Parts: sequence; structure tokens; C-alpha cells
Amino acid sequence: MIETKILFICSKNKWRSLTAEKIFDKRNDYVVKSAGTEEGARIRVTEGHIGWSDLIFVMEKKHMRRLKDKFHTEIANKQIIILDIPDDYQYMDEELIEILEARVSEHIEI
Repeated sequence: MIETKILFICSKNKWRSLTAEKIFDKRNDYVVKSAGTEEGARIRVTEGHIGWSDLIFVMEKKHMRRLKDKFHTEIANKQIIILDIPDDYQYMDEELIEILEARVSEHIEI
């Protein structure tokens, strides 16, 4: 089976995208990384992250805008899905996990 490389992106890579990485990595042969779009992000998204990924999930529309502004060429042929999950949750919050599983499962088998 071929591994699918998934990238989750939020602002600071501390709560939402990091939670997504933790719960989806190694599930159904997915390899998952996460990154943030802001200066103070734990891991800041790079051109390398974009090139590595097969599929990108962003938490909010603003993250999509930031990717378009900074990585316009790199994301041209990438599938990017906006999950519409606001920054209202802590790392591994049970409600956040439920929302992530529900929204992500609309696009990939989990």
C-alpha cells in the first residue's frame, strides 16, 4: 500500500494541527506532519512541507490565504481543504478530536 502524506496547518502549530498530526499519523498508512503559518509557530510551514505533502488540510480560510501569498507556485497543483475549525481548542481537546475526525473523514478514509 502506498503511503499518503498529509499536512495539517494552523496558525501556531501548538493545538489544532498538532492534535491532528497526533491522531491521524500512522492511521491507514497515512504519514502526517503539521506546521503553522505565523512567525511564532512551533514548526513554521516551509516550501519543503508543501512539496512533501500529497494532501493539505488548513484549519481556517486565513491559513489558505497565507499559503497562497507565500507559496503561490508550490501549492498550484496541491489539493488543499479548509476544515473551518476555529482556534477555540487546546491540544488533544476531546471536542477538537471529534470535530477533526468528522471533518477529515469527509475527504479521506480514517
